[in-house]
Amino acid sequence: MTRDFAATPEQLFRAHTDPGLFARWVGPEGTDTRIDHWDARTGGSWRYVSVLDGTEYWFRGTFHEVRPDRIVQTFTYEDDPDGVALETLWFEDLGEGRTRLRAQSLVDSFEGRDAWLRSGMETGVNEGYAKLERLLRDDAV
Repeated sequence: MTRDFAATPEQLFRAHTDPGLFARWVGPEGTDTRIDHWDARTGGSWRYVSVLDGTEYWFRGTFHEVRPDRIVQTFTYEDDPDGVALETLWFEDLGEGRTRLRAQSLVDSFEGRDAWLRSGMETGVNEGYAKLERLLRDDAV
């Protein structure tokens, strides 16, 4: 996935590593996210719950590398503990206050990839980044 933002790399990095900010934008519209644990450093871990229409969705992962231009982490939906993805996020400075976010998620099979796509994950990511764009526009990041 690739998406350009009207933000600096530092702002996008902060939005992905500050638990209070992250909880404000992650997930589809109407989602309430609560952070259970958040240690955004190389070797740290995280866990949060997203609540949508009264249903809880728990996620967890480990930060393998956290640096200003890149985050490498695992991502697991707890109802599918074998479905672990390895995610890499790159923050590319485009100049003039713009940044390109590139994200890659590696799963263990084509079937796993297809199941993630069927789950609505793509909609959640797109709606979440739209919320992040609003936060950036409102100078909340």
